[in-house]
Amino acid sequence: MKFEVVDGCFGYANGKNILNHINCCVEEKEILSILGSNGVGKTTLLKCTLGLLKWRSGMTQIDGKNVQEMKHSELWRNIGYVPQAKLSAFAYTVDEMVLLGRNSHLGMLEQPGKKDKEIASKCIDRIGIGYLKGKLCSKISGGELQMVLIARALAAEPKLMILDEPESNLDFKNQLIVLETIKSLRDEEGISSIVNTHYPEHAISISDKALILNRDGSSVFGAAHSSIIEENLEKAFGVNVKIQDFYHREKKYTCVLPLSIASGN
Repeated sequence: MKFEVVDGCFGYANGKNILNHINCCVEEKEILSILGSNGVGKTTLLKCTLGLLKWRSGMTQIDGKNVQEMKHSELWRNIGYVPQAKLSAFAYTVDEMVLLGRNSHLGMLEQPGKKDKEIASKCIDRIGIGYLKGKLCSKISGGELQMVLIARALAAEPKLMILDEPESNLDFKNQLIVLETIKSLRDEEGISSIVNTHYPEHAISISDKALILNRDGSSVFGAAHSSIIEENLEKAFGVNVKIQDFYHREKKYTCVLPLSIASGN
């Protein structure tokens, strides 16, 4: 499946565009990271790509078909959406929350059946949170809830996962668990992902491609290794940075260190 934004522009009401001529794509077994500073429009971009907000001009396409022309059930069978995790005030159990991911496969009045419950249960186990079965979502940690939301998206059996800052507000361990999960879904099951993130190091570690959004509405898109460079990060975040590779136990890692606020910012 090819998921593509073609010359997408967006602005609210009569205001100026906050997203200008966005062009990017993600194909089978690829991870695309979207980087940019707070308020630059990363979440807005995701909503536009999913048709939750309407592009002012341009479009989102799946295999050449405009998302706006697709039935909701068709769209959500192909795509699993993982919003920013917020502790739930609703009395859903983890099992019930993940089962909601099967809705795109059900008719309007159809109830989940045995097969749907089995798929949901397998997704919980696949994500490694079987110990949470039966627990209320309002009684688990933020990191655990994030994994539950990923399992819910996975229950739709999507070809593409779209995740909005999935590692934000998590400790180091839970950040790594989320990143490793996204990579393993790509490598082992062929599920592509689009990931909003504030962390250039995370984007470098998991991504095949990157889209960097700038305050002036412009953007940079390309292979992760050629797009996530010091010059582009300085423009996007308004800071001087140093990108440095190093090796630990014969494995390569990349460190992105913010040095100072860039002049004029």
